[in-house]
This record gives sequence, C-alpha cells and structure tokens, in this order.
Amino acid sequence: MRKNLKIYQRLAKLPFGQQIFTFIVCWVAPYFASIKPQIHELKPGLAKVRIKKRRRVTNHINTVHAIAMCNMAELAAGMMTDVSVPVKSRWIPVGMTVAYLKKATTDLTATALGEAIDWTTEGDKNVPVEVRDTAGNLVFRAEITMNVRLI
Repeated sequence: MRKNLKIYQRLAKLPFGQQIFTFIVCWVAPYFASIKPQIHELKPGLAKVRIKKRRRVTNHINTVHAIAMCNMAELAAGMMTDVSVPVKSRWIPVGMTVAYLKKATTDLTATALGEAIDWTTEGDKNVPVEVRDTAGNLVFRAEITMNVRLI
C-alpha cells in the first residue's frame, strides 16, 4: 500500500483528519494551497477534492476561475494516481485537456475516476476528472495525462 494512502486512512479517522492530511499535501506541494482545497475521499481509483467558492478563487464575473478548477482537478487526479499506482513506480502529469461546461457559481467537488485504468503497466494514463457544483451539475471536465514509470 502506498504511503500517502496509509497516512490518509489513519488521519481520516480523527477529528479534522482530512484537513490535517490536506494541509500536509499543500505543505509538500504549496501551489495547491492557493485554492484552499479539502481532500474529502481518497482510495485506489477514486479521489474527491472540494473547494469553497470564495473571493480568492473567483474571476471578474464572480464565478470560480477556470484555473482554480484546473488546479483542483490536477490535485484530485494526482492524489488518486499516487494511491493507485504500484509501490515501485513513479508518475508525473504530462498533459491536461479541459472543457468548461457551465458557470461555476457555488462550492465545487472534483472527482478523479481511475477504477477503469490499468495501473500495473507503464506509459501514459488518461485520468478523467469531473467537477460538479453543490446542485450536482457538471461544470467542468478534465482529462489529465499521467505518465507512469515502474522502477
């Protein structure tokens, strides 16, 4: 089992454990702190990341900025990839394709889905990520290409 998954599972049982885990992730990768995310669920093949709509992540029309959604999608895809790949492997994002489907006017949840991906082989893996608003509307879709190398 991957180290980050063990840490998440241990902390998630504690009060504020998900917040503590997310703080650690943002300490290691500081750029993600700019959106103030919360890693809400994490297991092989699935990650959910939430952000609150607040002034810092909005644009001039008071919707969640496109790049904030890219940021949360990359975080969800990266965390899900990290806990899904074999222990003796490395991964890095190498590309992202996005579609802005609807104005994002509320808090958001990004869900990275990797259950259908064969994580046991090397190469590029396309990770789908959906971002939904509080009403469940799909507002953004991304496909993040992760390059996986077995070591």
